[in-house]
Amino acid sequence: MRYNSLAEFRVKGATALAKGPVAMIFVEDQVEVDTTIRHHFDTGFREIVLLADDEITCPPELEARLHRIRYDVHADDAVILAVNSLIGATPEGIWLYYCFNAEYLFFPFCETRTVRDLLTFQTEERRDAMLSYVIDLYAGDLNKYPNAVCLEDAHLDRSGYYALGREDPDNNFAKKERQLDFFGGLRWRFEEHVTWTKRKIDRISLFKAKRGLTLRPDFTFNDEEYNTYACPWHNNLTAAICSFRTAKALKSNPGSKFDIHNFRWHNSTEFQWHSQQLMDLGLMEPGQWF
Repeated sequence: MRYNSLAEFRVKGATALAKGPVAMIFVEDQVEVDTTIRHHFDTGFREIVLLADDEITCPPELEARLHRIRYDVHADDAVILAVNSLIGATPEGIWLYYCFNAEYLFFPFCETRTVRDLLTFQTEERRDAMLSYVIDLYAGDLNKYPNAVCLEDAHLDRSGYYALGREDPDNNFAKKERQLDFFGGLRWRFEEHVTWTKRKIDRISLFKAKRGLTLRPDFTFNDEEYNTYACPWHNNLTAAICSFRTAKALKSNPGSKFDIHNFRWHNSTEFQWHSQQLMDLGLMEPGQWF
């Protein structure tokens, strides 16, 4: 079903938020819109809310299954405002997720378990949010795929990731408990083309709605426990969002497209589209889930 605005969806489509998990997909361009939708339906999301302008097309059989909202995702703070609006319309305790087109959620054992299984376990762990790492994907041959996107020729960095303690400006810049800023991938290797505020690769992409919860402009939440990578007593599950978003941005931005001729380097490897590869590379954590 289509809605002309977020306000209309909140009135006429709010029942879609009554039973999660619900995926919010922000569509920035026409690249891999259909595969992104199919992947998240296959992963086990009960409902998908697609936010896109009218020029974006998707197959009719997919559009019939989702809730499409007319939305300018390129406006200032568009994602922040939309996520917070939908949090406010969602009953407390419902799991929400957000991503962009050409991004694909992976979590431990996702080949045999659904996102509902994942979030049931996370709830049993008394966790209300889940850290995910945005892992850059890129085509191995940019001459053949000039927009850097090809699912069959997808590569990722197998090393070059690191974390720094997250500082608290309200507490003399002391390190926040169980919070880290994570870096790596194309945003690290081509940092001269990436604004410093956009270099982090951590995202709290899965979280429970509750009253008063808001996503901040730096993509952390106003509830600090939501921003932690683990609970105090043991490590928790983490997920990965395998994303072509940075690669296609670097190859479409006039300031970088002509400077980059190849994303591959000695630490590139083919992406196998399997959770075991991501766990083997240390790019997500199964925690106590076996």
